Amino acid sequence: MSESASVAIVGSGWWATANHLPALVARADIQVAAICDINADKARSAADYFDVNATYTDLAAMLRDRPLDAAVVATNHAAHYAAARQCLEAGLHVFIEKPMTLLAAEARHLLQLAADQNKQIVMGYNHTYRPCTLRARELVSSGELGAVQYLDAQFSRPVSSLLAGIDNVTIGNLHRPGDVYGDPARSGGGHGQLQLTHMAGMLFFATGLRIRRVQARMANHGLAVDLVVACTVEFDNGALGAVGGTGHVSGGGQSTRLTIFCEKGWLDIDDTAGSLHVARADGSTEFIDAGPDADQAENRYFYGPIHNFADVITKQAENHCSGLVGWRAVELLDAAYRSAARAGTAVSLDELYEDNES
Repeated sequence: MSESASVAIVGSGWWATANHLPALVARADIQVAAICDINADKARSAADYFDVNATYTDLAAMLRDRPLDAAVVATNHAAHYAAARQCLEAGLHVFIEKPMTLLAAEARHLLQLAADQNKQIVMGYNHTYRPCTLRARELVSSGELGAVQYLDAQFSRPVSSLLAGIDNVTIGNLHRPGDVYGDPARSGGGHGQLQLTHMAGMLFFATGLRIRRVQARMANHGLAVDLVVACTVEFDNGALGAVGGTGHVSGGGQSTRLTIFCEKGWLDIDDTAGSLHVARADGSTEFIDAGPDADQAENRYFYGPIHNFADVITKQAENHCSGLVGWRAVELLDAAYRSAARAGTAVSLDELYEDNES
């Protein structure tokens, strides 16, 4: 039997008001009890728009005053860790927008807190909800295709204006992203933290791998943050991979693709088209796409993460994309940014935790 849950929104910016709040306030089993934002005007305007009674500018005060079951953390990237940590320490389930944190040690600490509190972390990786990615995960995890040996992961989208601090989004009708994605202090980086994190989430969701070593180069092309990212990755099972992309796709369109080569076949996810091609060593093939329910599938893709969170905290579903996937993605990006800062020198997994060992 399903339950009801009281949820707070931490960060009332663009994505919270374009995605999370519209989905949650429409559900009878969810009460959005409060909105917290360091900007009082933003919190109040979001509360008025979505008919939420309480607003706060102090997260500690909200956690102390309100009886809550869960929280949605949708602050700027650099604030994810501190906000999620406070919510977990208060005994709440937590939804975290991508990237989970900026540092691998921070992500690991959140997973430890969640385990200690017996609470769930649900990640906001919407690309993991596409049928093509779900089927790829099933094939890889079953062992049918054998071990992963090489993968090629590209996530390229026309977001150069956002990375330049120019707000030109068309999704949502209340709050805007403003110049946050062009500010490394708030976003922690550019294309890597805003876009390539999506591919990292897909990659680790589909394969279950973990990095062992990363070499990366990044190019800003005049911006304050990275516009182009190129990584060579060694994974924990010995597989190698190329992971990268650009935020400048001149002429429009986008290219988001994950190709995985295994011992007994290979598979190709075209995320832009929503399709999957599978080729097996025995000569058999498989192809799936969004099919006749493409609109419904797109809705699941767009709102999938926040609805899964609501279903998890009301005991109607299992966690689809957990904090473990978020942690693995952070390890890749943390290593990549460290490597790029050192002109491409390799960064090992162990180095990410050297200053945080107890």
